[in-house]
Amino acid sequence: MDRAKTKRLGVGFVGSGFITQFHLRSFVAVRDADVLGVWSPNPGHAQEAARLARDLGVGEARAYASITAMVEDSNIQCLWICGPNHQRIANLEEIVAAIEAGRGSLIGVACEKPLGRNVAEANKMLELVQRANLLDGYLENQVFCPSVVRGRELLWARGASAAGRPYLARAAEEHSGPHSAWFWRGDLQGGGVLNDMMCHSVETARFLLTEPGQPRSSLRARKVNAQIACLKWQRPEYVQRLSQMPGPSLDYARSPAEDFARVLVEYEDNAGTPLVVEATTSWNYVGAGLRLSMELLGPEYSMNINTLENGLSLFFSRAIAQRAGQDLVEKQNAEMGLMPVVANQAGTYGYEEENRHMVQAFLAGARPRENFDDGVNVTELLMTAYMSAEKECTIEFPPPDLATFIPAVAQGKWNPRLKS
Repeated sequence: MDRAKTKRLGVGFVGSGFITQFHLRSFVAVRDADVLGVWSPNPGHAQEAARLARDLGVGEARAYASITAMVEDSNIQCLWICGPNHQRIANLEEIVAAIEAGRGSLIGVACEKPLGRNVAEANKMLELVQRANLLDGYLENQVFCPSVVRGRELLWARGASAAGRPYLARAAEEHSGPHSAWFWRGDLQGGGVLNDMMCHSVETARFLLTEPGQPRSSLRARKVNAQIACLKWQRPEYVQRLSQMPGPSLDYARSPAEDFARVLVEYEDNAGTPLVVEATTSWNYVGAGLRLSMELLGPEYSMNINTLENGLSLFFSRAIAQRAGQDLVEKQNAEMGLMPVVANQAGTYGYEEENRHMVQAFLAGARPRENFDDGVNVTELLMTAYMSAEKECTIEFPPPDLATFIPAVAQGKWNPRLKS
């Protein structure tokens, strides 16, 4: 593939579920790419996702019989890996095998968070793209949220320049629980809410604390302290509800995953200045729906973001019967009363800017600013957090044996109700 001559990017999707549909909607705002293919182990789901892409006008997408078939199509130059966590390595191995066998060529791949269920898997993903000489993008949408990007830019330009660098970043992501049963399974997903959502929060907070124009290495993680708990979903009525969920079997009485996590990461910058990231995530939030909140604090300034406080709300009285849906906000929990509305979720949550950046980087033959190195480092922080939670102590970063560590949650060996 002559990267210099590629003027428009043909994109294929590995996976056809909820996150793929979010990406497809975001491509409405991406001008120099066309979604041309979708593969899923469920052909019917692949057909539905391809139809959505066509209906949105983001490309003449069609369902493919295999990932290899998308690699073989010369009109597709990049693949977005958006399938389940436990299939990531197998998906990328098929891509690399097809390239090495001469069955096609690609410019790059982009992979949804988390890059791996553990550090060994994240390192394997990085090794595979390097082996195939592929550009690599790590799909961490929240660092591309317009409010995050603009707030960071203004606070560093005005506040930090006048009063000194910021020292504390907070980030939280909360909702009522995942869409698919496999997300609730520690062995398939890699853990619980810490692995599922803390990857967003620790990376967004780290991004806010990093001086614009400086590399990730300008901050060094020194210590990690974490706590996990299953606060809601081990209660008998909720154990029963999960057991009836379609998909992989769920028994939260015996093998739960955490539905709450708190992580504190102590950093220092090149001058030795102490900095702190404070992050919380949960699958037990009771509210309108998904809530993202971020704060950045410095000597004489601060910023605050809350995605449920965005200026638009609707009211429905109890006299109106409303259908259940997610048209007002992601993970919507109600359809009555005063409801906040996120008018453009793909834009607000950063998917539009994320995919615009990935496409432009791949077209330029450049590595995206969020790449697999970032995905590996995020996974290292998350695994250290699991270590801290299991040992109930602060852990120096990086700890020994990090590359081989598997959380007890992911092994099905964590059950706080049985703790002596």
